[in-house]
Amino acid sequence: MASVNKVILVGNCGRDPEIRYLPSGGAVANVSIATTSRRKDRNSGEFVEETQWHRVTFFERLAEIVGEYVKKGTPIYIEGRLTYRKYTDKDGIEKNATDIIATEMQLLGKREGMGSPSDDEGGAPRRAAPAPRSAPSAPAPRQAPARASSGFDDMDDDIPF
Repeated sequence: MASVNKVILVGNCGRDPEIRYLPSGGAVANVSIATTSRRKDRNSGEFVEETQWHRVTFFERLAEIVGEYVKKGTPIYIEGRLTYRKYTDKDGIEKNATDIIATEMQLLGKREGMGSPSDDEGGAPRRAAPAPRSAPSAPAPRQAPARASSGFDDMDDDIPF
């Protein structure tokens, strides 16, 4: 039987990314993502917000992109997988940690610095990301030549039902 280990998060970065480089030269970025849920308390009737913090790790090119574009407060969409690890803290106490290894990332919200050239600190306009590729469009339907008839002959045969 197949198994699935997949996590999807939509939240805000709680701090600027920490970027490190492995001895092999590959980049590693760590961020904390906050997700908030809101519910109504049964006893008081008031709304209660619960915030969960998630440690997310990015590798290679994704880590470089995170380091360049993500900062504290950035809304972000992440897909990845859960990992569990044990470590010993500085006091010698063994602790457990849950991390998310990101495989996909998408920045949410508005783009900064995409306005006029004066919006940028350096004065040079920033290039927008390339537009997503779309599937080739289907050829336009051919129209029948106009006929001089008063019956149903001049109706299209392409009725959409």
